[in-house]
Amino acid sequence: MTPSIDELAAFCKKKGFVFKTAEIFGGLQGFYDYGPMGVELKNNVKKAFWNDFVTKNEFVVGIDGAIITNPQVWVASEHAEKFSDIMAKCSSCGFNVRVDTLIEDVTGKNVEGESLKEIGKIVKKEKIVCPKCKGILEEPNEFKLMFETNIGPEKNEKSTGYLRPETAQLIFAAFKNVYQTSRVKLPFGIAQVGKAFRNEISPRNFLFRLREFEQFEIEFFTNPEKLNDCPMYDGKAKVNIADKNSFKTVTVDSLLKKKVFASKWHAYWVTAFFNWFVKYGVKEKNLRLQPHSKDQLAHYANACVDIEYKFPFGWKELHGDADRGQFDLGQHQKVSKESLEVFDESVSKKVLPFVAAEPSQGIERALLVLLFDAYFDDKKRGNVVLKLNPLISPLKVAVLPLVKKDGLAEYAKEIFQNLQKRFNAFYDAGGSIGRRYARQDELGTPYCITVDYDSMKDKTVTVRDRDSTKQIRINVDELNTKIWEMIYLGKKFE
Repeated sequence: MTPSIDELAAFCKKKGFVFKTAEIFGGLQGFYDYGPMGVELKNNVKKAFWNDFVTKNEFVVGIDGAIITNPQVWVASEHAEKFSDIMAKCSSCGFNVRVDTLIEDVTGKNVEGESLKEIGKIVKKEKIVCPKCKGILEEPNEFKLMFETNIGPEKNEKSTGYLRPETAQLIFAAFKNVYQTSRVKLPFGIAQVGKAFRNEISPRNFLFRLREFEQFEIEFFTNPEKLNDCPMYDGKAKVNIADKNSFKTVTVDSLLKKKVFASKWHAYWVTAFFNWFVKYGVKEKNLRLQPHSKDQLAHYANACVDIEYKFPFGWKELHGDADRGQFDLGQHQKVSKESLEVFDESVSKKVLPFVAAEPSQGIERALLVLLFDAYFDDKKRGNVVLKLNPLISPLKVAVLPLVKKDGLAEYAKEIFQNLQKRFNAFYDAGGSIGRRYARQDELGTPYCITVDYDSMKDKTVTVRDRDSTKQIRINVDELNTKIWEMIYLGKKFE
């Protein structure tokens, strides 16, 4: 049974994954701290994204852009002018609410992209009231989402800076330097993972909507005349497409023909991330694609497809991928007055690259879906089993001496210290062996190693598999290699 968002939040706090920031002072809405298990899980997820889409992809290179940058970047991207949400204040209790999401929660209608005036009409027509006190909402207004800060000792208009609201624009601003120093050729992508900040009106649902979060993004550049020259495109691959409140399974080719995807490169990147989630343990039945209609598109996008996940609170966006065309490089070129055209050898001329795809992934939302689909309340065992893919599990192995006496603890500690050279391992000698197994099940540790009296005689140990609870004996000299093969090569537990 899938836990509720509140149950998952309570579990994450209890097991040291995630808790409210500065909780002793009452916390701060939209901000969270990661505990010992959470920071390991989060780092492993970021490494998995980077390894699969950058390190192992010949078409992609990476950068790490500044959190605070020249304010002209946000002028060029139009964030300074347009980056806002629609808010309304309750005339009775004074509560501020984000109106578009409230409309969707109440009516089920997606009103993204609607004008301020139209949003106001919908509020009145649908008789939408304050979710806290049922009071009447005042006229909607725009609320700017960028956090402002002051750069340097002087305080004036020129010293105003912003915490970046996304990682994408740093890629565009650094495009020329990356192109000139990396020997890349079209088509190629630039990736980045890092912090972003948005002054959300009403952060909610645990890690789903935050004011401080991390993103993994790729801007994939092509020659605008070669949007369908994608060697990795697989038209026969199958994905789920939204169909009312469910989905239907179709081929990528069929969606390309219906112009759900803007090009083969766009289709490739959306499908690659859909498959990434399945690879790391998310159930296919909980994933679907949701294309944006023309009236829902952001001002910079030619097309956009979201990957949605079936959260306990409904189908919601997990991942977004837009065809941004030449909007961003064109804007940065215009405002900076620096040419961002590049020479494409395949056509022997200079072109302004086209962003055929922009896979944009919130790390926290990735954590949420991975935790939801790994969470299994095992009634037979009497505890939660977190069935995380071993590649992203916070701990890879735990070493448990059967008892503390007769030299077992000392020998187990030697085995632990040897494993620790290669894996994130844990040593636990406290409590019954059954309780120690349960603790590791709840943390998602794929393998537990028990050191018993036979271990002292024949130098073998018992290795227990988290998901099946099966146990096998392995020679201590082979232990390091066997564990590595099972985790990183996917070899069977036998």
